[in-house]
Amino acid sequence: MRIYDISRTISERLPVYPGDPPVRIEPVMRLDLGEMANVSAVSMCSHSGTHIDVPRHCFEDGLSVDLLPLGQLIGNAVVVEAAGAREIGREQLKRLPVKGEERVLLKTGATYAASGEPAYLTEEGAEFLLESGAKLVGTDALSIEGEGGLEVHRLLLRNDILIVEGLRLEEVPAGHYQLICLPMKLADGDGAPVRAVLIGRDAVGEGEFDPHTSKWPLS
Repeated sequence: MRIYDISRTISERLPVYPGDPPVRIEPVMRLDLGEMANVSAVSMCSHSGTHIDVPRHCFEDGLSVDLLPLGQLIGNAVVVEAAGAREIGREQLKRLPVKGEERVLLKTGATYAASGEPAYLTEEGAEFLLESGAKLVGTDALSIEGEGGLEVHRLLLRNDILIVEGLRLEEVPAGHYQLICLPMKLADGDGAPVRAVLIGRDAVGEGEFDPHTSKWPLS
C-alpha cells in the first residue's frame, strides 16, 4: 500500500505567509535537565504549514473548523499537474481531468517559501472548479491566490468549497487517490493545521471509500 504524507513538518524553520506569526516551539520540561518528561509549548498561526481554510476565515457567520462535515475531508481526490503557468485559470483547468471531481489538488511545482512568484488560482479558475463540482481545492503553494486580495478565497468559501494550502506534492504523481485530510478541532476556528495523506487507488481498489465505516472497498 503506497501512502503519501502530503503534510509539511511543523517547526520553527517553517515558512509562513507574510504577516503571519512564526512558529514557536519552546521546551517547558526537559529530561536532560533532570525533569520527569519532555513537554513543549507550541505557538503558531491557525494557518501554519499544511492547513485548511474554512468559511469562517472570510465570513463572520461562516462554518468553523470544529463543525466541518468529515465526509468532505475524506474520499476520492485527483492530483493534477498545473505547472508551467503562473495563473491557473479556466483555460488551463479545461485541459485537466477535474470535471466531476469533488477534491482537486493542484500540483503547481511551487517552491514552498514566503518569497517568490508561485502559481495561483484565478477567479475564473475558481468559478470553473465550482461549476465542475469541486467541494475541496488544495495547492502546494503558501496561498491559493496571488497577493493583494481574497477574492478567490471568498468565491470558494462562500460556496462551501474548502481550501487546503501548503500541501507537499513534490513526490506525488498526477492521478487518482483517496484523501484523508483531518484538521485540528479548534473551537470557532477560521483555519487549522491538517495532517493530510493520499492513498494510492491501486492499494484500495477502484470502489468508493465510505468514511463512515472502517471497511475499505473491495476491488
